[in-house]
Amino acid sequence: MSSDSKHSHTAISGAGLLIALGIIYGDIGTSPLYVMSSILKSGRVPDLIDAQLVLGGISCVIWTLTLQTTVKYVLLTLNADNNGEGGIFSLYALVRRRGTWLSAVAIIGGSALLADGVITPPISVSSAVEGLKNVFPTLTQDVVVYIVIGIIAGLFLLQSFGTQIVGKAFGPIMFLWFTMLGVLGASWIIQNPVILKAFNPYYAYDLLVHYPGGFWLLGSVFLCTTGAEALYSDLGHCGKGNIRISWTFVKSALLLNYLGQGAWLLAHQGQMLNGKNPFYALMPQWFLLIGISIATIAAIIASQALITGSFTLVAEAIRLNMWPKVKLNYPTDVKGQLFVPSMNRLLLLGCIGVVLYFRESTNMEAAYGLAITLTMLMTTILLTVWLKAKKVATPLIILFAVVYGIIEGSFLVANMIKFPHGGWVSLAIGGTLMAVMYVWLKAYYIKRRLTEFVKLEPYVDALKQLSDDESIPKYSTHLVFLTSAERNSEIEQKIIYSIFQKRPKRADIYWFIHVDTTDEPYTMEYKVTEVAKDDVFRINFRLGFRVQQRINLYFRKVIEDLVRNKEVDITSRYESLNKQHVTGDFRFVVLEKFLSVENDFPTQEKLVMQAYFYIRQFIASEDQYFGLDTSSVKVEKVPLVITPVREVALKRIK
Repeated sequence: MSSDSKHSHTAISGAGLLIALGIIYGDIGTSPLYVMSSILKSGRVPDLIDAQLVLGGISCVIWTLTLQTTVKYVLLTLNADNNGEGGIFSLYALVRRRGTWLSAVAIIGGSALLADGVITPPISVSSAVEGLKNVFPTLTQDVVVYIVIGIIAGLFLLQSFGTQIVGKAFGPIMFLWFTMLGVLGASWIIQNPVILKAFNPYYAYDLLVHYPGGFWLLGSVFLCTTGAEALYSDLGHCGKGNIRISWTFVKSALLLNYLGQGAWLLAHQGQMLNGKNPFYALMPQWFLLIGISIATIAAIIASQALITGSFTLVAEAIRLNMWPKVKLNYPTDVKGQLFVPSMNRLLLLGCIGVVLYFRESTNMEAAYGLAITLTMLMTTILLTVWLKAKKVATPLIILFAVVYGIIEGSFLVANMIKFPHGGWVSLAIGGTLMAVMYVWLKAYYIKRRLTEFVKLEPYVDALKQLSDDESIPKYSTHLVFLTSAERNSEIEQKIIYSIFQKRPKRADIYWFIHVDTTDEPYTMEYKVTEVAKDDVFRINFRLGFRVQQRINLYFRKVIEDLVRNKEVDITSRYESLNKQHVTGDFRFVVLEKFLSVENDFPTQEKLVMQAYFYIRQFIASEDQYFGLDTSSVKVEKVPLVITPVREVALKRIK
């Protein structure tokens, strides 16, 4: 990708700021829909409007948004960009050389973030649609559930078309949403300016220390900053400058709205909420339907941003060997726009399951937030390692680690109270994803350890002779193997076995392709080594962890370059076709491992490999992931012998 096209998105401009509004702030921007009602529901007397609770709650929200979102994410974390890209896996790619234990941190953070993607769409859309009850009091919860499922299903079905069309409208709609938040909040602050006292952090301290069970309210307060992690993940789409400038507008609108809700609540202190949502209470009756419509669209945009983020996360995990090589589609030419059909189905089923299980947004608040605190803690650990790598002064690193360790540790402990009330749902989803990531990474290392490499040199003459041996029917003009051998001088034993023994594969030219995934996001380089003139070639591709692996296409491009430079002749060697200058045929051979019965393993590795091969049944073969043309691919099964059984007690009888 050209640096210009990348720069156009990330340069500070009106368009860049609008894109940032549309992509990044959906999750954090829709939090005023449910934060205050969640805080009041968790009070000493649920739903009672208590001045100490209101002032303390708003003060906690203000300081959480300041310390967590502004200081940690907008000011500090955005600096840890990997060639302009952000997100927990990009950060992991920057520091992974500093210790193998960091892969565990990345796996926990990444799976918790994906688990959060299953709960964000249901809670955002439900909170918005439930506002209809203020206009139509007879509306039952069943109807609300059907509407929410309809909206979510529609949203997931749209994904395969790419989000380009919708994306253009996101920015202006979110601008309208934040303006509405600010105006509604300001209109109430003017009526009751006493709420401005909440800027004093003493009220937050008073709530957490002196209010009965005040500390546990942090679980509800935390909901105001759940979208901060998404803000870092979308760094590549919008750029640091656009995020920092647009955040000042977004934060002002959010604070005005929270203060406005506080002002309304203080005007009604001593009363019960009775199912009212303070967010909708700010709206005059005539504006309710318009407000609910805008809120619903904003919730859909928030969900869209999270779905897109999940796709990017899965694509990165695949290239870091932490996720099965599932099919990735690129519906449009826009950078970073991708669609993962398998993940789309899983998220859709997960979201519908969450809506049917919890039914109301107030019940979902219990499941929400617990997983994301884990992601934030993991980001803090990776950031601490990154700061150390950047040679930042040790006292500053310690200060950062201690302050955010205490803040996020407190949020995690306070969120633990949600575990029995639904928090277990997000942890169960996260735990399942974590297990898959662990199995995949561990199996990758086990397979790498067991793959037997041999020197290519001794086989070069044999390959030439096989090429010229006309007694063997020709298998293909060009035979292409994907190899995992890092060194040019080596090749897998199983490839040699496939060429010479399985069924001798005679070809005019043998090609060995190696794909190396780099820690930079958008590297696209290749190197050609001529192992034997006109007979054996090796191509090394170096592709960034965000580059689509369309090996068929890239290979064709390399061949065109080689032909242009007269380094290789690819016309068919069949006499009749050679005269016509017909290009020879290409065949790819993909070797798929299966677990051999001749195995004697340590128990842990046995379980990992069994789980690995079990999951493998449900996903497409590697040739689809690498974008190979299915008509010219031969998939061969090869046994993976981990440790052959040593003693065989066979007895010969006469």
